[in-house]
Amino acid sequence: MRDGEQTPGVALTTEEKLWIARKLDELGVDIIEAGSAITSKGERESIRAISAEGLNAEICSYCRIMKQDVDFALECNVDSIHLVAPVSDLHITARLKKDRETVRQMAVDITEYAKDHGLIVELSGEDASRADLTFLKSLYSDGIDAGADRICYCDTVGMLVPEKTTGIFRELSSALKAPVSVHCHDDFGLAVSNTIAALAAGAVEAHATINGIGERSGNASLEEMVMILEWLYQYDTGIKLEEIYKTSRLVSRLTGIAVAANKSLVGGNAFTHEAGIHVHGLLADTSTYEPIGPEVIGRERKIMLGKHAGKSSVTLALKELGLDVDDSQLDEILDRIKELGDHGKHVTDADLQTIAEAVLDIYRESKVKLEEFTVVSGNKVTPTASIKLNVGGKEVVEAGIGDGPVDAAISAIRKAVAGVGDIRLEEYHVDAITGGTDALVEVLVKLSKDGKIVTARGARTDIIMASVEAVLNGINHLI
Repeated sequence: MRDGEQTPGVALTTEEKLWIARKLDELGVDIIEAGSAITSKGERESIRAISAEGLNAEICSYCRIMKQDVDFALECNVDSIHLVAPVSDLHITARLKKDRETVRQMAVDITEYAKDHGLIVELSGEDASRADLTFLKSLYSDGIDAGADRICYCDTVGMLVPEKTTGIFRELSSALKAPVSVHCHDDFGLAVSNTIAALAAGAVEAHATINGIGERSGNASLEEMVMILEWLYQYDTGIKLEEIYKTSRLVSRLTGIAVAANKSLVGGNAFTHEAGIHVHGLLADTSTYEPIGPEVIGRERKIMLGKHAGKSSVTLALKELGLDVDDSQLDEILDRIKELGDHGKHVTDADLQTIAEAVLDIYRESKVKLEEFTVVSGNKVTPTASIKLNVGGKEVVEAGIGDGPVDAAISAIRKAVAGVGDIRLEEYHVDAITGGTDALVEVLVKLSKDGKIVTARGARTDIIMASVEAVLNGINHLI
């Protein structure tokens, strides 16, 4: 959590850190580095709150090799400290303006001080991958003699490669009389690979962050590391795999750091299929184009329709809509989907139903129609929306308030259609299609009702009306 929160632009409240800590504990994480107690009063409040939560995980505070850092950690009632000593000559001389022997003695003194006060100590070498290995081993050995419980090797700026990592950790794990852990950064995209190599070579603990967030390019990704160990090495990590995706989503939401669509395992596209040949294979056996089932980590498979769609994916999507087509009708529907795809569009459930109904010469009158809509928003004004809908031939007038005009509008719509079911907004996304202040905006929503989920789209130059259009399209599809 400490390194994760050091992601540029991320600052969590105490309650948000508690949410994450509880979820990490539920996930089965062994040690939670809750923060650095020296940072601020607010940080200490957060660490203290996490320590008081009664979690199964060991609660840890990051500390420099200074007594005041340990004292602040003690105030927070943590179980352990991650005691970090700079070990490369670059850090020792350029940053600290000290020499190797001074740093060695500081590390020993603070380790003894922390142990005298009942703390578990993980002594860490900062920038170890650019340090002299002989000096590093001697510092670690002196730290162990002073009482350090664990030793950590930090690849602070991501300079390791897997084969070098293997050699280093074989040497450290055989030479040192304490468990060795690994802490990798992803500056060259090798954090997870180096972490796995270290574990295979004798390391018994790994530092990681959810979604691989952290300073600069981030840290080793917990979900990738865990699934590589579990699935590719058949090693039982003790992590509750079905909670991985939920944890990823929670951290993304609270930090405001979006997960890249193409990120392995937890990215939006990880279990989404569009290409026709892939979907055809999936229909025969899901393992043809999926290394694991999405349900293993708490996800669901998605079929997306666009220019790469084939007959198999369209047939599957139509069946989910309860529509049967013959071969000629399927060809026409597929042609229309590909035409949209060639213009850079993806076809939503509502789009597909509209296309299919046009081809099948089916006309279903919308049960919910917009009659009138007004929204008021501004400085020192609570955003308020009023709406008049025709719901199944009956006029319904409702109003709603929200955090903004879009939120207020959706609130009013939900109230107005409450008589036909509890419609829930699961996801909301907006994109500007063109540039300028008059840009066409596309709003994508995911709505659910009684376990059924649909996506729908609205496109206007007015973001509020585009949102209303998307929600109404989705509601009509659901009911």
